[in-house]
Amino acid sequence: MSLSTFDLFKVGIGPSSSHTVGPMHAARLFAVALDESGHITACNRVTTELFGSLGATGAGHGSPKAIIMGLEGETPDTVEIDGIDLRVAAAREQGTLTLLARHTIPFDYRADLIMHRTETLPFHANGMRFTARDRDGDVLTERDFYSVGGGFVVNQDEAAADRIVQDETRLPHPFSNATELMARCQANELRIAELMWENEKAWR
Repeated sequence: MSLSTFDLFKVGIGPSSSHTVGPMHAARLFAVALDESGHITACNRVTTELFGSLGATGAGHGSPKAIIMGLEGETPDTVEIDGIDLRVAAAREQGTLTLLARHTIPFDYRADLIMHRTETLPFHANGMRFTARDRDGDVLTERDFYSVGGGFVVNQDEAAADRIVQDETRLPHPFSNATELMARCQANELRIAELMWENEKAWR
């Protein structure tokens, strides 16, 4: 069973990993890619469109604030929780946000965070589209992401490929179901927690 406990239980803001952890991660990935492509200093506006479930219920589940924090470079497991609401309020009132905490751009909460309540993107219900534009309004880059559950995010190419990459890590105690797990525990005189700890060490 090639899935770490730390993939099942993630540190991140609530109330929903699909609606907050995933979107924050996606927003940061977009900002980082914008920086790595050399376009960040030319960027004058970023619009985020939320589709499907994110568009319909994202506002109530904290998706907009998660996206703002992600664009500013925060990650779900390290963001200072107590400061989120103040920072989001400041972005709305001042009309600016700072990409990766170093490039400030104009920001209009209602115009730049667009909720498509009845539209979906092709590969998953939790779709996001990020678009960066320059001062003339020309598109610098545009990218789709999907929050597929548990805080996991895939981009449009990964979603189109429709494949899961098997974890090839050699575990000391591999198992694929509960019967095998219990048999391995008995054979090695280990409790479930002890057996899983040995597997975790192989991943880390």
